[in-house]
Amino acid sequence: MKQSGCTVFNDRHFSCENCDGCVSGGFDSATSQIVLCQNNIRQQSHMNRVVTHELIHAFDHCRAHVDWFKNVKHLACSEIRAANLSGDCTLLNEIARFKFGLKGHHQTCVRDRAIRSILAVRKVSKEMAEKAVDEVFDACFNDLEPFGRIPHSKTDAKRAYRDFQNRDRYNANL
Repeated sequence: MKQSGCTVFNDRHFSCENCDGCVSGGFDSATSQIVLCQNNIRQQSHMNRVVTHELIHAFDHCRAHVDWFKNVKHLACSEIRAANLSGDCTLLNEIARFKFGLKGHHQTCVRDRAIRSILAVRKVSKEMAEKAVDEVFDACFNDLEPFGRIPHSKTDAKRAYRDFQNRDRYNANL
């Protein structure tokens, strides 16, 4: 976040609140604050995914200056990236949701979760949400910043972080 021009303060940019429905968290672009829904998060692994998902929105807000309210394609792109990179669509999470599939299943999960997220935060038709996701899917799915890879496991996430830490050292040798 710092390298993208934004600073995150744990005491100011994170808030734990009770939320309606089954929402687990959210990103408030007006305050750059991540809200964690303490009444809907029951496991550490779930909280880790929610924090990561919302931090990706914060990163996109900082890096790409997302127009959250007027451009549904901007929202769709950030939702695609958050679903793809946060662990929302890991095999174990999908099995727990009783969703199974092999070929292209990760992409299907990312697409479905992005559409669901758009519908949860904006009053748009399902068709409009699907169209926005489909129009930006390839570019946004393949944008792996700041990780450089899809972290499919805790070990993979640690490897991605190590790669990120060493990125400048690698580039300095080119």
